[in-house]
Amino acid sequence: MTEPTVGTLRVNGATLHYEVRGHGPLLLLIPGGTGGAASLTTVATALADTHTVATYDPRGMAGSKLDDPGAEQRVEEHAEDALRLLDLLSPEAPARVFGSSSGAIAALHLLLTHPERVERVVVHEPPVVEVLPDAATHRALLARVGETFRDQGLMPAMAVFAAGLREDGAAARPVPPTELAPQAAARAEQTMGDLPYFVGRIVPSFMSYAPDIARLAAVSDRLVLACGQDSRGELPYRPAAFLAERLGKELRHFPGGHVGLTTHPAEFGARLREALHA
Repeated sequence: MTEPTVGTLRVNGATLHYEVRGHGPLLLLIPGGTGGAASLTTVATALADTHTVATYDPRGMAGSKLDDPGAEQRVEEHAEDALRLLDLLSPEAPARVFGSSSGAIAALHLLLTHPERVERVVVHEPPVVEVLPDAATHRALLARVGETFRDQGLMPAMAVFAAGLREDGAAARPVPPTELAPQAAARAEQTMGDLPYFVGRIVPSFMSYAPDIARLAAVSDRLVLACGQDSRGELPYRPAAFLAERLGKELRHFPGGHVGLTTHPAEFGARLREALHA
C-alpha cells in the first residue's frame, strides 16, 4: 500500500482535501456521489506505479469544507476545483483525468473549458441526461426527487431517485453479496452523512448540466467514454452511449455497474489503465 501525501488547497469558497501517491505523469481521479478520495484508494494505489495519482474530496464532502455550508453548487465551480489541482500538481504539463458519475460531469466540463490542460479524459457513466432525446422525462424525475426530499426526507427521495435510474419498468436488480474492502466499510458513515448534500445540491445541479456536443466533438480525440458492463439500459449508462454514437467514439465497458469502482476496484483499475494508454 502506497501511503499518500495529504494536502489542502484553498479554492473559491472552499478548502479541498487531496491525496497524492506515486511517481510519473499526473493522473487526477475525480470521485462521484459521496465517495470522496477514500473511494478511490484501491485504484489510486494500483496506478501509482506509473502515475502521480491525485485524489480529493469534492467541495462540501468529507474533508473538503465549504466556507458557506449552504452554498449552491455548480458544475463549473467543481471543474474549476479540478483545474486548480492540475495547476498545483502539474503546472508545466497536461494531465490525465478520470471521473465517475457526477465526477465525470466535472471532468467533461474541464475538458470543454481547458482542453490544453488535459492529455486524456476518461469519463465513466456521466449522467448528463440533458443530451438524451427524452430529457424532459428526466427533468420530471429530478423534480419528483426534490419534492420528495423536501416533503418526506432523505430515504424516500433516494427511493424515488433509485427507481428512476433503473430501466423502465424494471424491478431492482438483486445485488450479489459483495465483501467490500475494509476502507469501504469504514467510510459508510461518512457516505450517509454526505447524502443530504448530494441529493439536495449536487444531483439537481449536475443532472441539469448540458455539455456542448459540438465543442465536445472538437476535443473528442482526448475523450474516452465508459460504462459499466452490468448497467446496460439503465439511465446512467445511456448518456455515455448516446455521446459515443454521436461522436463516433468507442464505448468502453468497465467491470460492474454504475458503482463498479467500489464493487470491483481491482478489475476497474486494470481497465482504467488500459483506457489511459489506449
